[in-house]
Amino acid sequence: MVDGEGSPINGITQFASPFTTKGYYQDGYPMGVMQSFSISSSGDIIGLYSNGRVQPIAKIALALFNNPEGLLKIGNSMFSESSNSGRALITAPGKGGAGELTPSSLEMSNVDLATQLTEMIIAQRGFSANSRIITTTDEMLQELLGLKR
Repeated sequence: MVDGEGSPINGITQFASPFTTKGYYQDGYPMGVMQSFSISSSGDIIGLYSNGRVQPIAKIALALFNNPEGLLKIGNSMFSESSNSGRALITAPGKGGAGELTPSSLEMSNVDLATQLTEMIIAQRGFSANSRIITTTDEMLQELLGLKR
C-alpha cells in the first residue's frame, strides 16, 4: 500500500477508535500520555507516562560568559549578551565550570528588591492617605452631628 506521495505505509490499521492508528507489531507498551515530568540536577527533563514509561525528553543547557558583569540588563531579571560579556559558551549543568541545578527549589534572587521596595512604599503611602481621608470624613460627620443638636 502506498500513500499519495509515494511513501510506503505498512502495518497500520484503525480499529474502533476514531482518531488513533494501531500497528500490527508493537514494542510491548500501550499508548501513553505524559502525566508529569521531573528535572534532575544534571539538567535532564524526564517525562512520566501513563503506561509506566519513564523517558528523557530534553536537557537544560547553561551559558557561561568570560565576563558575566558585562551582560546587558534588559529588565525583569533578564540579561543579554554584549561585546563586553563575550560570547556565550553553552554547556551542560555541572560541566566546564557551570553550576548544577537544584530541582524542586525556589530561588529568591530573581526578585528585583528595589522595585519591590518601591512598590511597597507606594502602597503604604496610598494606605496612609486613605486612612487620613477616613479620619477627616469621620471628623466632618462628628461636626455635622454636633451642629444638628
